[in-house]
Amino acid sequence: MGNLKTETQQLFWINKEINMKKDNFKVKFWGVRGSYPVADSDFLKYGGNTSCIEVNVNNHKIILDAGTGIIPLGDKIFQEHISSADNVFDRTPVNVTLLLSHIHQDHIQGLNFFKPANILTTKLSLFGYSGYNEPLNNSLAELVYGKSFPVKLYDITSDYNIYDLSESEIIILDNKDNKPNVKRILEVNDIKPEKDEVIISVLKSNSHPNFGVMCFKISYKNKSIVYATDTECFYGGSKKLEMFAKDTDLLIHDSQYTTEDYLSNAAPKQGFGHSTFDMALNTANSAKAKKLAFFHFDPSYNDEKLTNIETIFKNKNKNCFLAKEGMEICI
Repeated sequence: MGNLKTETQQLFWINKEINMKKDNFKVKFWGVRGSYPVADSDFLKYGGNTSCIEVNVNNHKIILDAGTGIIPLGDKIFQEHISSADNVFDRTPVNVTLLLSHIHQDHIQGLNFFKPANILTTKLSLFGYSGYNEPLNNSLAELVYGKSFPVKLYDITSDYNIYDLSESEIIILDNKDNKPNVKRILEVNDIKPEKDEVIISVLKSNSHPNFGVMCFKISYKNKSIVYATDTECFYGGSKKLEMFAKDTDLLIHDSQYTTEDYLSNAAPKQGFGHSTFDMALNTANSAKAKKLAFFHFDPSYNDEKLTNIETIFKNKNKNCFLAKEGMEICI
């Protein structure tokens, strides 16, 4: 009976591993708001945390932006690490690639409460750009860890590295290497994953004040997702973004405003660097994206308003939906 039980357990874990490999490109939303977080009973369905998305692909953990949604995500990662072993140095190390679209407050305000950054064995590789005529490292040291927080950047105990990134470069994640490899793009094939590589490519959008924003594409084998937050699509759409997101499996697109609010006579939102739901849908249609996730909602839009918006746009395109905190998608 003992051997039968052992064989059954082994078979269970083998089947679980096979199932995990079948679904080894997963996206989970931890924060879907723009501008500032909201804590109110009318905001529970879609959530009140600001921008943060977790991507698990081929055993790599990638985090898109560090709004307040990164705080509960960090708590989960921390608990999994603690539970992996009793001895500190026997625990499974945390290895995270964090991509910052830009350094406006709602995209970095959870960063200094990300618990895994305080684990000695954590490897945290943060990529983005500053745009303020100084390295990203210096900007974050002042904005996040300097005058506004009691802990300095150099006091963090993990292996914490901050890199400036341009759209002429790609990030390569390979299971043979614990750290991301940055490579300059020299030819088209450089942005196509080989074997088990995960490739992260970048598009710089200048439509968001004051220094633009990074859009990211994460590609693995023949699948991809595109993250395009804080971008504004003016008349005719964003041709660069449409080409960047062409045929992607999932486009996560800024959708801060309804068209009515965007064009309001009393308080127009044109030039704020954000898109409408219509703009996002037009981009997805032009790019022939397989699915569209509306994202980065105005903090004044409660559950009732967002539900009505989702109903309207579901009737326009059955492959679009509003992102919700806790929603998980297998690509």
